[in-house]
Amino acid sequence: MKKSLEEHADRFSEQSAEYDEQQDSVAYRECADLVVRYANPGPEDVVLDLGTGTGAIALPLAERCEFVHGRDISEGMLSEARAKAADRAVENVEFAEGRFREPNVDRNIDVVTSNFAMHHLDDEEKAEAIDVIAALEPRRFVLGDVMFFGDPDPDETFYSPDVDDPATVGVLADAFTDAGFALTAVESVHDQVGVLVGERVPDGDGIEEAPR
Repeated sequence: MKKSLEEHADRFSEQSAEYDEQQDSVAYRECADLVVRYANPGPEDVVLDLGTGTGAIALPLAERCEFVHGRDISEGMLSEARAKAADRAVENVEFAEGRFREPNVDRNIDVVTSNFAMHHLDDEEKAEAIDVIAALEPRRFVLGDVMFFGDPDPDETFYSPDVDDPATVGVLADAFTDAGFALTAVESVHDQVGVLVGERVPDGDGIEEAPR
């Protein structure tokens, strides 16, 4: 991780009021829409959204499932998410402090989502985070994020080398399968943005090889 959690939390809290406008790009919206579509929770499902930000994923999913737990390290972002939930009268969502390796949930989770957050961790930390997610035993994990499908290009808007540490798609795919997920979808929405979908492999079943 190129900056500490506290530095990231402070930076996002400072940006929280303008964050939605800053992220208003075609690729970001397409990525978020894909995460929501692939999450596909049922009406009795409980969803955990990690790095929830202002609720771009959590709030649409709350319309489809029993409950959503949104977790973030930035109190400013959580405040924005709570305000949006109140404005929309969404009551089946809870926004609270939590992080990838300490999700701060104490109930069974059916689906885990994360969008534009994990790329702040280095590759080893990403693998550890995905292991923690797998330990929650969700049936599905959907990750939308900055990731490299080709050569890194710091001139692109999605990648700032001073604060970001994206992985290649291959590294992420290996982390999914090592944690016990079968990779069921890989979507590229930009050379440096994509969505990976993992389904939990029942004990005794084989793990699919991920496309590279």
